[in-house]
Amino acid sequence: MPSWDLFAAHPRATGSEVLPPTVRARLSVEALSSFGWERWIGDEGASVSLDHYGASAPGARAMAEFGFTADNVAEHARRLVQRSC
Repeated sequence: MPSWDLFAAHPRATGSEVLPPTVRARLSVEALSSFGWERWIGDEGASVSLDHYGASAPGARAMAEFGFTADNVAEHARRLVQRSC
């Protein structure tokens, strides 16, 4: 979702087509804070995010250390889907 504001400005029906209310297994991936994503992922969703400060490393290393890898995101998605079934 490139912009929460632009998405929210669409008619509710359009939003429901993209994020159907019946689909409760939603995963956000944000290399910043998870703050605000609860509006879009709901109570049953999950987030891969970074909610602390103070770390520094080359980009690829930092992303891997903080779990922003395809394998880790896929694992979070698998667990989320299993939990919702």
